[in-house]
Amino acid sequence: MYKIVSLLSVWSIPLLIAFILVYGYVRKVAVYETFVDGAKGGLVTTIRIMPHLIAMMVAITLFRESGALDLLLGWMAPLLNYIRVPAEVVPLALLRPLSGTGSLALATDLIAQYGPDSLIGRLASTIQGSTDTTLYVLTVYFGAVGIRNSSYALKVGLWSDLFGVVASLIVVYMIFY
Repeated sequence: MYKIVSLLSVWSIPLLIAFILVYGYVRKVAVYETFVDGAKGGLVTTIRIMPHLIAMMVAITLFRESGALDLLLGWMAPLLNYIRVPAEVVPLALLRPLSGTGSLALATDLIAQYGPDSLIGRLASTIQGSTDTTLYVLTVYFGAVGIRNSSYALKVGLWSDLFGVVASLIVVYMIFY
């Protein structure tokens, strides 16, 4: 079974690209020109979302470097110890809704420091895969298309992230400990 899944994972992207090209050719779509038009639109969108992206990165850096994260973890330590949540994964759970790249770097650091088969490594991996970059998505993509009232999407996204973290904790403890 492992060999089949490995084979599928290696060939799925090339086969998908080939299918899109053949399908476009059969439908008489100018595939290359359509690709170039899409790339042009992507550049315009990139320039339009750049201010939102910069603002989000500055806010994340200020939160981490100001010591506010360490202060928050200090306040939460008694509760975290009581519910058996390692304090090391809390920054990941807090950062994940803000930044995919930042949370990936943090998860990578946790796995490198504690090992992939440790409680913290498993929690970091599971949290990384069970949550999304909610605030990043709202800031960048909603800002790019001009959506101003994102309060419902924000609530649903943050609740989903919270449930993803809680589910990660439950699943890791149930399966591995």
